[in-house]
Amino acid sequence: MSLRSLALAAGIALAPLAAPTLVHAAPAAAALTQAQKSDIARIEQYLAGVKTLKSEFIQAGGDGSLVKGTIWLSRPNKMRLEYDPPIKDFIVADGWFVFYWDGELRQQSSAPIGSTMADIILRDTIRFGGDITVTGFERAANVIEISVVQTSEPGAGTLTLVFEDAPLRLRKWRVNDPQGLTTEVALLNPQVGGQLDRDLFIFREPADGQRRD
Repeated sequence: MSLRSLALAAGIALAPLAAPTLVHAAPAAAALTQAQKSDIARIEQYLAGVKTLKSEFIQAGGDGSLVKGTIWLSRPNKMRLEYDPPIKDFIVADGWFVFYWDGELRQQSSAPIGSTMADIILRDTIRFGGDITVTGFERAANVIEISVVQTSEPGAGTLTLVFEDAPLRLRKWRVNDPQGLTTEVALLNPQVGGQLDRDLFIFREPADGQRRD
Protein backbone atom coordinates (compact mmCIF):
# COMPACT_ATOMS: atom_id res chain seq x y z
CA MET A 1 0.00 0.00 0.00
CA SER A 2 1.52 3.35 -1.02
CA LEU A 3 1.87 6.37 1.24
CA ARG A 4 -0.56 8.31 -0.90
CA SER A 5 -3.26 5.68 -0.53
CA LEU A 6 -2.58 5.46 3.21
CA ALA A 7 -2.83 9.22 3.59
CA LEU A 8 -6.03 9.38 1.60
CA ALA A 9 -7.56 6.47 3.44
CA ALA A 10 -6.73 7.87 6.85
CA GLY A 11 -8.55 11.07 6.02
CA ILE A 12 -5.43 13.10 6.63
CA ALA A 13 -5.12 14.51 3.12
CA LEU A 14 -8.16 14.10 0.94
CA ALA A 15 -7.37 16.97 -1.43
CA PRO A 16 -4.91 16.06 -4.23
CA LEU A 17 -1.55 17.77 -3.98
CA ALA A 18 -1.88 19.22 -7.45
CA ALA A 19 -5.53 19.08 -8.40
CA PRO A 20 -7.02 20.85 -11.40
CA THR A 21 -9.53 23.57 -10.59
CA LEU A 22 -13.00 22.07 -10.68
CA VAL A 23 -16.39 23.64 -10.13
CA HIS A 24 -18.54 21.65 -7.71
CA ALA A 25 -22.16 22.19 -6.86
CA ALA A 26 -22.75 23.55 -3.37
CA PRO A 27 -22.91 20.65 -0.89
CA ALA A 28 -26.33 19.77 0.47
CA ALA A 29 -26.36 20.74 4.13
CA ALA A 30 -28.20 18.43 6.51
CA ALA A 31 -31.53 19.68 7.89
CA LEU A 32 -30.73 19.69 11.61
CA THR A 33 -33.17 19.68 14.48
CA GLN A 34 -32.60 21.89 17.50
CA ALA A 35 -31.50 18.85 19.51
CA GLN A 36 -28.95 17.95 16.83
CA LYS A 37 -27.66 21.52 16.77
CA SER A 38 -27.23 21.30 20.53
CA ASP A 39 -25.24 18.08 20.13
CA ILE A 40 -23.05 19.73 17.51
CA ALA A 41 -22.42 22.63 19.87
CA ARG A 42 -21.36 20.12 22.54
CA ILE A 43 -19.03 18.45 20.05
CA GLU A 44 -17.48 21.78 19.11
CA GLN A 45 -16.93 22.55 22.79
CA TYR A 46 -15.39 19.10 23.36
CA LEU A 47 -13.04 19.44 20.39
CA ALA A 48 -12.01 22.90 21.59
CA GLY A 49 -10.67 21.22 24.72
CA VAL A 50 -8.64 18.64 22.81
CA LYS A 51 -5.39 20.55 22.46
CA THR A 52 -3.17 17.47 22.36
CA LEU A 53 -3.89 13.83 21.66
CA LYS A 54 -1.87 10.66 21.35
CA SER A 55 -3.41 7.38 20.29
CA GLU A 56 -2.69 4.08 18.66
CA PHE A 57 -5.09 3.30 15.84
CA ILE A 58 -6.33 0.54 13.59
CA GLN A 59 -7.11 1.48 9.99
CA ALA A 60 -9.41 -0.78 7.99
CA GLY A 61 -9.38 -0.11 4.25
CA GLY A 62 -12.17 -0.65 1.78
CA ASP A 63 -9.88 -3.12 0.00
CA GLY A 64 -9.73 -5.33 3.07
CA SER A 65 -6.37 -4.03 4.25
CA LEU A 66 -5.69 -3.62 7.96
CA VAL A 67 -2.83 -1.53 9.32
CA LYS A 68 -1.89 -0.12 12.71
CA GLY A 69 0.00 2.93 13.84
CA THR A 70 0.22 5.90 16.18
CA ILE A 71 -1.08 9.43 15.77
CA TRP A 72 -0.14 12.58 17.68
CA LEU A 73 -2.13 15.83 17.44
CA SER A 74 -1.19 19.23 18.78
CA ARG A 75 -3.68 21.92 17.83
CA PRO A 76 -3.44 24.21 16.08
CA ASN A 77 -2.03 22.71 12.89
CA LYS A 78 0.42 20.10 14.13
CA MET A 79 0.22 16.35 13.69
CA ARG A 80 2.32 13.25 13.23
CA LEU A 81 1.09 9.90 11.93
CA GLU A 82 3.29 6.81 11.79
CA TYR A 83 2.41 3.31 10.67
CA ASP A 84 3.78 0.23 12.39
CA PRO A 85 6.55 -1.74 10.63
CA PRO A 86 7.04 -2.91 7.97
CA ILE A 87 5.45 0.31 6.62
CA LYS A 88 8.12 3.03 6.52
CA ASP A 89 5.83 5.91 5.56
CA PHE A 90 4.84 8.74 7.87
CA ILE A 91 3.03 12.08 7.77
CA VAL A 92 3.92 15.32 9.57
CA ALA A 93 2.02 18.60 9.82
CA ASP A 94 4.42 21.26 11.12
CA GLY A 95 2.02 24.16 11.52
CA TRP A 96 2.00 25.31 7.91
CA PHE A 97 2.42 22.28 5.64
CA VAL A 98 1.58 18.58 5.65
CA PHE A 99 4.58 16.48 4.61
CA TYR A 100 4.29 12.95 3.23
CA TRP A 101 7.28 10.62 3.37
CA ASP A 102 7.28 7.58 1.08
CA GLY A 103 9.75 5.22 2.71
CA GLU A 104 10.04 2.88 -0.27
CA LEU A 105 10.67 5.60 -2.83
CA ARG A 106 12.51 7.80 -0.31
CA GLN A 107 10.55 10.79 -1.54
CA GLN A 108 8.87 13.66 0.25
CA SER A 109 5.86 15.62 -0.98
CA SER A 110 3.90 18.36 0.76
CA ALA A 111 0.81 20.56 0.65
CA PRO A 112 -0.44 23.55 2.66
CA ILE A 113 -2.52 22.36 5.60
CA GLY A 114 -5.44 24.48 4.43
CA SER A 115 -5.65 22.52 1.18
CA THR A 116 -6.09 19.18 2.98
CA MET A 117 -8.84 17.59 5.02
CA ALA A 118 -6.44 17.68 7.98
CA ASP A 119 -7.37 21.34 8.34
CA ILE A 120 -10.81 20.37 9.68
CA ILE A 121 -9.42 18.69 12.80
CA LEU A 122 -6.21 20.68 13.23
CA ARG A 123 -7.48 24.26 13.07
CA ASP A 124 -7.41 26.33 16.24
CA THR A 125 -11.19 26.80 16.38
CA ILE A 126 -13.40 24.04 15.00
CA ARG A 127 -16.82 25.20 13.88
CA PHE A 128 -19.18 23.07 11.82
CA GLY A 129 -20.39 25.84 9.56
CA GLY A 130 -19.09 28.28 6.97
CA ASP A 131 -16.21 26.56 5.19
CA ILE A 132 -17.22 23.21 6.76
CA THR A 133 -20.64 21.87 5.77
CA VAL A 134 -22.48 19.28 7.85
CA THR A 135 -24.01 16.81 5.40
CA GLY A 136 -25.21 14.17 7.84
CA PHE A 137 -25.99 13.61 11.51
CA GLU A 138 -26.93 10.37 13.25
CA ARG A 139 -27.47 9.37 16.86
CA ALA A 140 -27.90 5.81 18.10
CA ALA A 141 -27.81 4.97 21.80
CA ASN A 142 -24.58 6.56 23.07
CA VAL A 143 -23.02 7.14 19.65
CA ILE A 144 -23.09 10.34 17.62
CA GLU A 145 -21.91 10.52 14.01
CA ILE A 146 -21.41 13.77 12.14
CA SER A 147 -20.46 13.87 8.44
CA VAL A 148 -18.76 16.92 6.97
CA VAL A 149 -17.23 18.14 3.72
CA GLN A 150 -15.14 21.13 2.78
CA THR A 151 -17.70 23.65 1.55
CA SER A 152 -15.46 24.82 -1.29
CA GLU A 153 -14.37 21.29 -2.30
CA PRO A 154 -17.23 18.90 -1.53
CA GLY A 155 -15.98 16.48 -4.17
CA ALA A 156 -12.72 15.95 -2.24
CA GLY A 157 -14.41 13.47 0.07
CA THR A 158 -16.59 13.12 3.16
CA LEU A 159 -15.24 12.82 6.69
CA THR A 160 -17.48 11.22 9.31
CA LEU A 161 -16.46 11.73 12.93
CA VAL A 162 -17.80 9.15 15.37
CA PHE A 163 -18.16 10.08 19.03
CA GLU A 164 -18.99 8.03 22.07
CA ASP A 165 -21.37 9.90 24.34
CA ALA A 166 -21.67 9.97 28.15
CA PRO A 167 -18.92 11.00 28.36
CA LEU A 168 -18.35 12.58 24.97
CA ARG A 169 -15.12 11.55 23.24
CA LEU A 170 -13.85 10.93 19.73
CA ARG A 171 -13.59 7.21 18.98
CA LYS A 172 -13.13 6.86 15.23
CA TRP A 173 -13.58 8.43 11.84
CA ARG A 174 -14.60 7.18 8.42
CA VAL A 175 -13.60 8.55 5.06
CA ASN A 176 -15.49 8.27 1.79
CA ASP A 177 -13.06 9.24 -0.94
CA PRO A 178 -13.92 10.55 -4.43
CA GLN A 179 -13.66 6.99 -5.81
CA GLY A 180 -16.38 5.79 -3.43
CA LEU A 181 -14.07 3.77 -1.17
CA THR A 182 -14.68 3.83 2.57
CA THR A 183 -11.97 3.52 5.20
CA GLU A 184 -12.38 3.51 8.97
CA VAL A 185 -9.81 4.55 11.55
CA ALA A 186 -10.48 3.51 15.15
CA LEU A 187 -8.58 5.14 18.02
CA LEU A 188 -7.31 2.80 20.73
CA ASN A 189 -7.15 4.25 24.25
CA PRO A 190 -6.61 7.86 23.14
CA GLN A 191 -4.77 10.07 25.63
CA VAL A 192 -6.00 13.67 25.62
CA GLY A 193 -3.92 16.46 27.12
CA GLY A 194 -0.37 16.40 28.34
CA GLN A 195 2.91 17.52 26.84
CA LEU A 196 4.11 16.21 23.49
CA ASP A 197 7.67 16.42 22.21
CA ARG A 198 7.87 19.37 19.82
CA ASP A 199 10.31 17.43 17.65
CA LEU A 200 7.43 15.14 16.68
CA PHE A 201 6.10 17.92 14.48
CA ILE A 202 9.30 18.71 12.60
CA PHE A 203 9.73 16.95 9.29
CA ARG A 204 13.12 15.32 8.93
CA GLU A 205 14.07 13.00 6.13
CA PRO A 206 15.18 9.69 7.69
CA ALA A 207 18.83 9.00 6.97
CA ASP A 208 18.13 5.28 6.53
CA GLY A 209 14.67 5.55 5.03
CA GLN A 210 13.07 4.41 8.26
CA ARG A 211 10.54 6.36 10.27
CA ARG A 212 11.49 8.31 13.39
CA ASP A 213 12.27 6.19 16.44
